[in-house]
Amino acid sequence: MTAITDDLPAQLIHAEHEGWDAVCRGDGGTFYHRAMTPDGVIIVEDSVIERDAAIAALDGQSWESYEMSEHRVVRLGDRAATLVYRVRAVRGEQIFERRLATTYVYSEGRWRVAVHQQTRIR
Repeated sequence: MTAITDDLPAQLIHAEHEGWDAVCRGDGGTFYHRAMTPDGVIIVEDSVIERDAAIAALDGQSWESYEMSEHRVVRLGDRAATLVYRVRAVRGEQIFERRLATTYVYSEGRWRVAVHQQTRIR
């Protein structure tokens, strides 16, 4: 049985919500310790953040709320896909609006984050 199924978009959107929910609770570091591949990275405007640094940065960070929209899944083979979407997150007066792309690989019986990229919306 292949890991890529017709419900792949729902699976990846659900996984992404789990990550955002964890960050909103303040335990994003714990969540992504389990969810990221050993060589996973996060790409932001001016740097590439290695897995351990990304996990440390997410630990204790939180958002009050978030909204995801404009989802699109690009299939990259039997065991990989990228979820592209728009997010708007709020923390006090701070508003975070980005287009995001998370590349997942099916590994160890579950979808895991290999690369997550954030692009500022201007």
